[in-house]
Amino acid sequence: MEQRHLGRTGLRVSRIGLGTLTWGHTDENDAADLMKAFWEAGGTLVDTADVYGDGEAEYLLGRLMERLVPRHDLVIATKAGSVPDPERRVDGSRGHLLAALDASLARLGTDHVDLWQVHAFDPDAPLDETLQALDIAVSSGRARYAGVANFCGWQLAKAATWQLAAPGTRTRLASTQMEYSLLQRGVEREVLPAAVDLGVGLLPSSPLGRGVLTGKYRHATPADSRGGSDQLAPFVAPYLDDAASRIVDAVVTAADGLAATPLQVALAWVRDRPGVTAPIVGARNAQQLAASLSVETLSLPDEICQALDDVSAPVHRYPDQDWSTL
Repeated sequence: MEQRHLGRTGLRVSRIGLGTLTWGHTDENDAADLMKAFWEAGGTLVDTADVYGDGEAEYLLGRLMERLVPRHDLVIATKAGSVPDPERRVDGSRGHLLAALDASLARLGTDHVDLWQVHAFDPDAPLDETLQALDIAVSSGRARYAGVANFCGWQLAKAATWQLAAPGTRTRLASTQMEYSLLQRGVEREVLPAAVDLGVGLLPSSPLGRGVLTGKYRHATPADSRGGSDQLAPFVAPYLDDAASRIVDAVVTAADGLAATPLQVALAWVRDRPGVTAPIVGARNAQQLAASLSVETLSLPDEICQALDDVSAPVHRYPDQDWSTL
């Protein structure tokens, strides 16, 4: 699998990453099959978080690194900052973040993570305090690189600029993780331009539009799908409207013309967008993962990319466009 630099850093990662959001509820043998298939395909970037399965995803990943895949072959990314408290949900304090990192390392069974990310912006914690936790993590060797997730445009720009203001003292932001797909292009408004300008690599989550871009919801909701489960149906529902259906139809048409699958077309589109380093894909089993990894051989023709851009284009006017064109 092709490797790409993560933002404006020396860290290289596979251009498709493996997500572990559901690993807290995944059988260890199934997770082992996923990890082995990903590794054998040349995948390196594995993304997790301390709250996935209440820490069980990190435990499981640690066990697999111990017995299945060499630690040095992987780029392990985890996150901290999300908390189960419904009144707060995010804790970006230095104390919480560093304690969470130590707990993650213990669960993962490693002395460092390759990429440590603040899971969300905390409006109640001073941003410089949050970012200082990243500096301490890197300077202490517990993390090799640092990033953020779910920061809006101004939050990312402020954080990245702050870190660049004192080179050698602060660690630059390597990445930002945000939802991005043909069904969710909101990051193009401010987040992506800021990331490109500041040398921050984008790691798109839900690159298949929460599964909708595979086309499996076109005519009905499969009983074994996320949309068919009581727990995850609300997660999928926002992308089952008429506007989304038109985009999915266009993806299916493009796939038919390319002798490819809708999954391959949708994933190739986001993988090769300017500023994107590596989409993070999840899978229930090795067969699903193989379908995602098969996109490695596909590059979309320019005319197909343009057609998909046009059908899914978000409405961005003032102040994103030059005022004289309005």
